[in-house]
Amino acid sequence: KIDIVKQYGAEHVINYSKESIRDRVKELTGDKGADVIYDPVGGDAFDQSMRCINWNGRLLVIGFASGRIAELKTNLVLLKGCSVVGVFWGEFARRTPEKNRANFQAMLDMVEEGKIKPHVSMHFPLEQGAEAMKALLSRKTTGKVIITVKE
Repeated sequence: KIDIVKQYGAEHVINYSKESIRDRVKELTGDKGADVIYDPVGGDAFDQSMRCINWNGRLLVIGFASGRIAELKTNLVLLKGCSVVGVFWGEFARRTPEKNRANFQAMLDMVEEGKIKPHVSMHFPLEQGAEAMKALLSRKTTGKVIITVKE
């Protein structure tokens, strides 16, 4: 996955299974810390992220791919003056469908204009939908999974 994000323009990458997120972020930012952290992993990654967030930073909680839901130590929030924000797309879409539609339209416009290009890692015919789900659940995918339906 590291090679893929580099192909898409990432200047720095951290392999959290091989190195400390906290130490690497501190090194990359001159000990300042990250202004915004996107965390779909949770668990140890969240714990380390709280230790390397900048003053007034924002930690976006997206999910818990690690399987462990981290517990937030509020003294760190106080000491770092940071915000921890839950980003639950499903509920956002349900509560504000008009904003969700506008966001999707803006994103689709960017795709059409070539400003962004989503990475597609696997294609499956509808008949292999179960295999597609297994690939997602086993974390073997590196991007979007497309299921095609014959017309």
